[in-house]
Amino acid sequence: MKRNSQAGQALVIAAARHVRVTRQYSLRKSERGSTLIEFGLVVIVLFMLIFGIIDFARALFAYHFVANAAREGTRYESVRGTACSSPMTYCNDDGSAVQTYLQNEATGIGLNLSQLTVNTTWPTGSYSPAACATIQNSPGCTVQVAVSYNFRFVFPLLPASPLNMSSTSQAVITQ
Repeated sequence: MKRNSQAGQALVIAAARHVRVTRQYSLRKSERGSTLIEFGLVVIVLFMLIFGIIDFARALFAYHFVANAAREGTRYESVRGTACSSPMTYCNDDGSAVQTYLQNEATGIGLNLSQLTVNTTWPTGSYSPAACATIQNSPGCTVQVAVSYNFRFVFPLLPASPLNMSSTSQAVITQ
């Protein structure tokens, strides 16, 4: 009888193993669809994150351009005053040429040129010589260039309203 009970126990143990293995196989088989769904959800979140990073990088690039354009525009105007020499193309500039100059600089880098605004002023005050009140762009006077750009995000989950980026630079006219 001991042999029969041992054989029966072995048979029960083998059957239990078979049931366990069958359950694990059926669980793995039924989890195939859930893995696909989980992968789809993770990919959607991953792509949203990647495209958001790309759009913020575009915004950072546009801001860098605006800040650099203000400095470049100020330098452009500071060497084109009333006393500039003849090899310069736009001597005695009244501020209109700097807009063209900066738009030419922005051509080909992916910015919307219609959203770029350049304002040139010659501020007078206690730090400017008295002659600057009559002749604004003479040497010793100051020139100020303000550049602004309305940036729009492309990614639909980011703000739809334009983000106004602006920078101002000021320098003394040397020529």
